[in-house]
Amino acid sequence: MSDPQIGRRALLRGAGGLAALAALPSLAACGTGTSRVSAGGGKGGGKTVIVRDSGGSYGAALQKAIYTPFTRESGISVKVLNLDDAPLLAQIKQGRPQCDLINNSMMSHHRYVKQDALETLDRDRIKSLKSAKVPDSQITDHAIGFSFYGQCIAYRTDAFGGRKPESWADFWDTRAFKGGRSMVSPDGDLPELEFALLADGVPMDKLYPLDVDRAFKVLSRLRSDIKKFWDSGPLPGVLLSREEVSMSTVWDGRIADLQKQGVPVARQLNGMRRQFQGYAIAKDGANVDGAYQLMDFSLRAEVQADLARAFPSNPSSPLAYDKLTEDERNALAGAPKYYDKGFDADIDWWLKNEAAVTKRWLEWARG
Repeated sequence: MSDPQIGRRALLRGAGGLAALAALPSLAACGTGTSRVSAGGGKGGGKTVIVRDSGGSYGAALQKAIYTPFTRESGISVKVLNLDDAPLLAQIKQGRPQCDLINNSMMSHHRYVKQDALETLDRDRIKSLKSAKVPDSQITDHAIGFSFYGQCIAYRTDAFGGRKPESWADFWDTRAFKGGRSMVSPDGDLPELEFALLADGVPMDKLYPLDVDRAFKVLSRLRSDIKKFWDSGPLPGVLLSREEVSMSTVWDGRIADLQKQGVPVARQLNGMRRQFQGYAIAKDGANVDGAYQLMDFSLRAEVQADLARAFPSNPSSPLAYDKLTEDERNALAGAPKYYDKGFDADIDWWLKNEAAVTKRWLEWARG
């Protein structure tokens, strides 16, 4: 997988499916195939820390901005495991996890906690929590949020005679802003109920608990104008490039890629939905100490800034933005000038309601 966002969707919905997978017979070792502890000296005692991430361009950025500098400083080598949630959970339940540190969505980490699959964190071992001023909202007993992605509006700048959409109400207004629309399917991300409610006038700070009936009623007003539901990060850009739609929901980091390709697109961050990515430590991992050290290193404000330069992720540390140039900072949806335009997805609400909402969404989309 090339997107950190997709990692969350790979998790089977519902605790029942995860528990069933956890009961499967022993899995063969996956991923790196390296020894858990290698011989040799150095500050890290020759040990290797294995981290689960989703690979692709995001994985390459992690290697450049985090893993290589960490090894240079600590002497601990980093190996990467590309593994979906369900088989990794099965390994943990068997007491033989093939990774030490898990890079995943905070929502997935909440699910892992319900499966008793994560270590309870000793915050005293993570010094950068205080120095980087990671927000309290992204610190839990089992995981720490280090970056977020935003879901927002992407639109063709040549489609509306110089006008630009300012809100989700404009996304829904196909008379003033003509052209097809695209929105996400549950295979790509959480259904976009919040955007429908914002379009209908619900204040951003009053969204939760979501009024599901109202949201689907508003979605139905737009249904005939939705030309395609996207399920992967590149697809909104493809649809916009081909002029199959004039507006689409999108992961904010994709906009810069499209602009570099010469596609006349821009983003609107008003009403952006934020979802955080975080680190957690696998229960019974072979190198818990190394996992703590890599987590501590990754959360440093300067390291979060380095990652933002290598990949369009938005640091959780507010101090990280001070370490970027003005142009680098303002290219990110997490920049101070934009932050109040968006809201955090309510993980607790979605954990309780995702299965039911997804079932209803599938029925609605077919309808």
